[in-house]
Amino acid sequence: MPKPKPKPISTDELPQLAQQTMQAARFPMLATVDESQPRVRPVSPVRTDGFTVYMANLRSYHKTQEIEANPQVELCYLDQDHNQVRITGKVKVVTDRALLQEIWDSYKLLQQFLGSLDNPELIVYRIIPQRVRYMREWALEYYEVSI
Repeated sequence: MPKPKPKPISTDELPQLAQQTMQAARFPMLATVDESQPRVRPVSPVRTDGFTVYMANLRSYHKTQEIEANPQVELCYLDQDHNQVRITGKVKVVTDRALLQEIWDSYKLLQQFLGSLDNPELIVYRIIPQRVRYMREWALEYYEVSI
């Protein structure tokens, strides 16, 4: 059986295709490293600006320790059509109070779960993209997306 040929993609349309995939997938998988063991779990971004993704977390979660020890992470979005976006990046803790307030005000689940923006358990991460790749369906070929 011949391998299916994916539809060609122009570099101009890559950022839009990647962002559409991210919106459709909504809940990416986050990859971290726990000492020498990779860990993957679904996460719920609280904000996305282009390919910069913000994620809320609790200080007591184990992934907090993993990220502190190694802030290099990868997010993988997979939509229902099997299109993928992989964002390799570095995590920074958000300390800007105005930005934290904006995220807090727009994300009701945080308010219900944590009660206050000043809850010491709350930590918000910014994943700063270093590399973004896109793959259509099962084409088995990644395209580098300009960031």
